[in-house]
Amino acid sequence: MPGYDASAVEVDGPWTHRAVSAGGTRFHVAEAGEGPLVLLLHGFPQFWWSWHNQLVSLAAAGFRAAAVDLRGYGGSDKPPRGYDLVTLAGDAAGLVRALGEANAVVVGHDWGGLLAWTMAVYHPKVVARLAPVSAPHPLRLRQAVRGDPRRQGWAARHTFGFQVPMWPERRLVRDDAALVGKLLHEWSAPGWPDGRTERIVRRAAQIPGVAHSAMEYHRWLIRSQPRPDGIRYAHRMRAPIHAPTLQLHGALDPCTLPGSAQGSGRYVAAPYRWKLIEGAGHFPHQERPRAFDAQLIGWLTDPEPER
Repeated sequence: MPGYDASAVEVDGPWTHRAVSAGGTRFHVAEAGEGPLVLLLHGFPQFWWSWHNQLVSLAAAGFRAAAVDLRGYGGSDKPPRGYDLVTLAGDAAGLVRALGEANAVVVGHDWGGLLAWTMAVYHPKVVARLAPVSAPHPLRLRQAVRGDPRRQGWAARHTFGFQVPMWPERRLVRDDAALVGKLLHEWSAPGWPDGRTERIVRRAAQIPGVAHSAMEYHRWLIRSQPRPDGIRYAHRMRAPIHAPTLQLHGALDPCTLPGSAQGSGRYVAAPYRWKLIEGAGHFPHQERPRAFDAQLIGWLTDPEPER
């Protein structure tokens, strides 16, 4: 495997990089702008850079945007455990406080979206507004996989394949992380990613420890379901969410089907909006950044988000 270190994720741009400690774990954060805090949480198989367009647009709109490498990814610590959604939600809540704020708008894509939903239940005072992207509510996702195994179950087959030990990690980084590039292409609409994006993401996936950490997220999601911790999590996640919520989804998403995400609003007791980004697959914030930003920033600057 090529020897990339954590400096591979310090991509230059109109943002600053720094390390932030929360709950005894060190996180790499890229920040831009001043104003109300927007915490940006990436998904698999990416890292903070998936939000580079939004770091610029949110800063221009008067927000302080902070894109973090989640536990186990990029320049953040890669401890041997803690890849369950409850611990990850604690990480994110601690990051908000470590960044000097009492609460934040939390925007999460894919795994970052599942984490954002969880954060809104377990740490409601920290979440001022919630914007999950390409991410159903975790209980809605369970229903979709179990209720429609031929569609959402098949679309999520990679997660089931990641359950075996060691082999998935090796496969993810083999041949210069070719599988990472393959997933980016398969899960997006035609025309994305560009060559630079693919190179950056493939390189970041080869930082030691990242592949194993990424697999541990998926393993917890499946293996915990019959265990006491998974049962407690599912019970707790039935609680209504009281943060205004904007749910964004690519209309052509083949990984998390739009129909699997619809219905998540039943778990939200606050104002809720559902918006499809036309022409986008699983990565709408990168595939169609202008359309995505128009929806997100329009909602953030609307004082009456129930409209």
